[in-house]
Amino acid sequence: MTNAPKAKIYTRTGDKGSTRLVDGSCVEKFNPRVEAYGTVDELNSYLGVVRSTLAPFPEMSELSNSLEKVQNELFNIGSLLATEKDEVFKLLPPITEEQIRYLELQIDELTTTLPELRNFILPAGHPTSAHLHVARTLCRRSERRSAEIAVKDERYSMTLQYLNRLSDYLFVAARWANMKHGVADVLWKKT
Repeated sequence: MTNAPKAKIYTRTGDKGSTRLVDGSCVEKFNPRVEAYGTVDELNSYLGVVRSTLAPFPEMSELSNSLEKVQNELFNIGSLLATEKDEVFKLLPPITEEQIRYLELQIDELTTTLPELRNFILPAGHPTSAHLHVARTLCRRSERRSAEIAVKDERYSMTLQYLNRLSDYLFVAARWANMKHGVADVLWKKT
């Protein structure tokens, strides 16, 4: 058995402020495309934090499973955003209407168990809920950064729809997590 040398994690490509996209294109690290997939990566990583808070609660396993599905889809979104060349873009897993519909069904399902929302709420409550609210705001930022790409490239229309629906899902999931833990939503008090 031969020990093949392991690939090194560092490439030194970015030492001077540039990076390579999935399709091999070289761009500056402040390129809007890099900002877009970077914020999606942040969101994906934070959903890992959210899922770690769900682990001790077996009654939250379905939410954790849904978030794992979302994490895989966010990885796909990151790959799409990191690709300019159409021939490579077409080879990547797309974001589909079915994936967006899945989020809508999850929103509808969770909403049926929630009390009607008549006021704005603060991003607070149980720690899991608070983490879901942070994920929601990261999703909104991912959506804003991705919109910079999508306004010039219609290939990303489904990506924007997905991120928009995902932020709604995370909002509803945060409320649901509060309810499951017996914590009331914290209402916004106008001062």
